[in-house]
Amino acid sequence: METAHPAEGTRAAVTTGVTAAVTSTAPSAVTAAGAAAPAVAATTTTAATTRSSDLPELSEGSVDRAERDRLAHALESARTLLAGREAALGALTDTVHDLAGPCEPDTLLRVVARRARRLLDLDMVWVGCTRPDGSSRLRVSEGESIPYHSGLDLGTGQGAGAPAWTADYTADPAVPRSPGLDGLVREERLRAVAAVPIRHGDVVLGVLYGARRTARPFTPDEIGLLLPLADLAAVALDKAARDERNRAETAELERFGSTANTALTRIRHLWDCQARLARLVIDGAGLATLARTAADALDGVLQVRDPGGRPLTATGDLPGADEEAVARAALRAHTAGRPVGLPGNVWVAAVTAGAEDLGVLVLRASAPLTEEDVRLLELAALSVASLTLIQRGTGAVERPVRDELLQELLDHSGPAEHVQHADDRLRDRTVRLGMDPDAPHVVVVARPEGGDLGKAAAWAGSYAYRKGGLRTVRRGCVVLLLPGTDASAVARRASAELSPLLGRPVSTGAAGPGTGITSVARAYEEAVRCLEVLTALDGAGGTASMRDLGFVGLLLSADHDVDAFVRSVIGPVLEYDAARLTELTRTLEAYFQSGGSPMHSAEALHVHPNTVSRRLERIGELLGEDWQKPARALEIQMALRLQRTREALHRGHQARPGGPGG
Repeated sequence: METAHPAEGTRAAVTTGVTAAVTSTAPSAVTAAGAAAPAVAATTTTAATTRSSDLPELSEGSVDRAERDRLAHALESARTLLAGREAALGALTDTVHDLAGPCEPDTLLRVVARRARRLLDLDMVWVGCTRPDGSSRLRVSEGESIPYHSGLDLGTGQGAGAPAWTADYTADPAVPRSPGLDGLVREERLRAVAAVPIRHGDVVLGVLYGARRTARPFTPDEIGLLLPLADLAAVALDKAARDERNRAETAELERFGSTANTALTRIRHLWDCQARLARLVIDGAGLATLARTAADALDGVLQVRDPGGRPLTATGDLPGADEEAVARAALRAHTAGRPVGLPGNVWVAAVTAGAEDLGVLVLRASAPLTEEDVRLLELAALSVASLTLIQRGTGAVERPVRDELLQELLDHSGPAEHVQHADDRLRDRTVRLGMDPDAPHVVVVARPEGGDLGKAAAWAGSYAYRKGGLRTVRRGCVVLLLPGTDASAVARRASAELSPLLGRPVSTGAAGPGTGITSVARAYEEAVRCLEVLTALDGAGGTASMRDLGFVGLLLSADHDVDAFVRSVIGPVLEYDAARLTELTRTLEAYFQSGGSPMHSAEALHVHPNTVSRRLERIGELLGEDWQKPARALEIQMALRLQRTREALHRGHQARPGGPGG
């Protein structure tokens, strides 16, 4: 396939060739066939006015008839060539005029293709547009026998650098091949094919193709005519690209304007709703009215719940609500300080006043919420908090006071005379908050394993509110003062509720029960020691009280309550012996002293082995099936020794002069 390398070089070569041919044929008639368009037009006008009768008179003797005929033929050829140039120039001028009009780019490309086909007497002309990956697609075509759809893949490598042509596409091995172009040539039965790049500066926008169904070479003049037509096609493609960019920018501006108008409308709606909610709060509207107004603005069903999760008011039902998920979302909302979304267009917003937990709003919206809707839900929660504080009046500071009270109770040093006034003040504050200072209470210290202290603190506020206790945060742990007599049971219930909400284990230490103002600080320190021992024993995620720790708890206890330890370990056996005058306690001692042998135990007790076996069965019923396991057996043996020591000390005390029975 013949190739002319730089496009401008091809123009010059073609023009020079034409000029040389015309000049050599008729130097007196044609002076510059390869000059610019005005020169070509002037030459064409001059040649058109030339007639054979205008030739200078030649005597028959000065030149023979053959020479005169040759000159006349050359002049006629020059006139024909210049007429073709004039037609080409007129076609180019008309094409430029068309490009200046408001036509669509595809229409202009069709004009270029149609005129190229007519000027060069081509059978088919088509324009291929270059994609970013270097491939080409058919955009417009003229003269096809089969309808081609815009976007037909023409492949790569055709006309990408310089004009190229071949007299017979199918027989020329030098032609770069591509399936798309091969298929088009085959279906249209094309032979001679020329390809001229469509350039805009240094960028190749596409390729202008011309083809005939007969095999014959393309002349330099024909390639020279395709080059300016390709330039005009480049103008059309550049215009198309600019139009596309303009349309995209216009569409983007329209979208931006629409988005801005929508956002402005939503902001106005947001401010209107906020003003309406604020007005309701100031006017003294009830919680139900406030909730109904917020639900209407958010187009959903709204529930207002207290810190314990109990509904205070609702605008409708929430069937199928996942309460566990709602509880976890409430913790996240309190921690993050913004509403939390759940599946099913359910949203949870915390109602807070500073660090105080006043409850939550639960919304089931009819459609997904926008950012403005979420902001409105926050404002609704703020309005509910304001209304709650106004309705509580002087009780608006109750919850912060409760937290401060627990802090003071934990720091209280004891019942010395110089702090008696502080005791009275704390008792008075406790009573005014609706709590009985003399009621049994326990202290629980909870530590989330792996963080989430903020969520744990938010949960603790709600939990203490429900249980009628107090809560605070100290040393990276949540501290709860709760009513109760069984420290272990209270701690296990708290851990069982908090751990699933956090999705991670919670370690808890507990102490109590205690009564009175002065017992809180001591119970707190004891609960902290239990938590520390639990951690040292690799029991993270568990629950421990002094009773759970057994003899270790006895050693750690501030008052070393031996009676409580003995009762917790072998109390049922002692009570059984006292009530029925049996000897289960002696049997236990003999059993452990004999290394766990019923036979040796029977010999030491002077009873039948079957009697020992029946007593051991009764002991198992009283102490539980695991009483012979190593850890439990060790505690039982220690309790037996402590009990025997106490009895010996008691007898010695009675035997002293002046003692009982002395």
